[in-house]
Amino acid sequence: MPTGLSRQIVLSMGAVVLGVILLVILGSYAFYAALFNLWPSQAPVVGEWLPSKVEWLWMVLTTFAALALAVAVAIKLSRRILEPLTSVADSLRDLARGNLGVRAVAGDRSLGEAALLVDDFNVMAERLQRMTKEQLFWNAAIAHELRTPVTILQGRLQGLADGVFEANEQQFLNLLSQVKNLARLIEDLRVVGLADSGHLQLHLTDADISLEIDSLLQLLRPRLASAGLIPVVELDSEHVRCDPARIRQALLALLENARRHAVPGCIRIRGCERDGWYRLSVEDDGPGIADDLVAHVFDAFQRGNFSRSQDGAGSGLGLAVVRAIAQSHAGEAACRRSPQGGSIFELSWPAHSQ
Repeated sequence: MPTGLSRQIVLSMGAVVLGVILLVILGSYAFYAALFNLWPSQAPVVGEWLPSKVEWLWMVLTTFAALALAVAVAIKLSRRILEPLTSVADSLRDLARGNLGVRAVAGDRSLGEAALLVDDFNVMAERLQRMTKEQLFWNAAIAHELRTPVTILQGRLQGLADGVFEANEQQFLNLLSQVKNLARLIEDLRVVGLADSGHLQLHLTDADISLEIDSLLQLLRPRLASAGLIPVVELDSEHVRCDPARIRQALLALLENARRHAVPGCIRIRGCERDGWYRLSVEDDGPGIADDLVAHVFDAFQRGNFSRSQDGAGSGLGLAVVRAIAQSHAGEAACRRSPQGGSIFELSWPAHSQ
């Protein structure tokens, strides 16, 4: 027995059919009544247009037959309509219970709107499931990254408190180094989080990119030299509209990435304006990035082969910060192999954005 929306469809279809039948029958009588009153000479004799018993029986039978047919069609139609809606409703209840793997079934896809509703629900459920997995991954990854410096700090401070370690300048420098690493990780997390939520604020200005690169290289040159890397700057265009601090932060991440993983040699920093876009790139001499990692190299906590790492594998957030800064400038970050076998990391953004 149909219930709920199905019953409403059946009753509505039956009411429509009954109304049409009554309209036809009563309309016929109204027509003859008007004809008899307005044009009596054209009207038939009263007894001729009144239905006989057989005609009454025929009208009753055809009425019930039409109603039965309407109910049958309405039940079939309601099932077709309700199948995807019921599937979505049941899936929503399962989703509310925490079953993120549930998916609705469209059934008859000839009902376009209902099929689209099912497809939209499945897309939403898939995204929710993926976001939940990513959130669990992020929580585990962040906890892992924070644990290392915090454990070192705790151990060193406990050793100093117990007198195991001597409180000298080197110990305090080691502690300061771990605090800096922790602060850098927190700042990277903040930038990526703000960029993902669309709240990373920029302070755009017409900047001299060469001055920003020079100031950064003055700080990094000794560290690059210890890794056997020689920076070479090639700028075709020096002035660009950007947030200098954020671009410097992105360039720092790229240079730190090269310092950790590139083979000794030149590291080329290029900047040029082309087709209204400013392109800032960092190129190393190798060993390059595996093809299966290129598409995900800017994802957070992605790591490849770190046999060349100078002081650990890093937080895995540096390149994610680069992409976040590029996207906040309405631009993009890209990675590709260089003709010499190394890697080219490139930021591009509108050169004269407002």
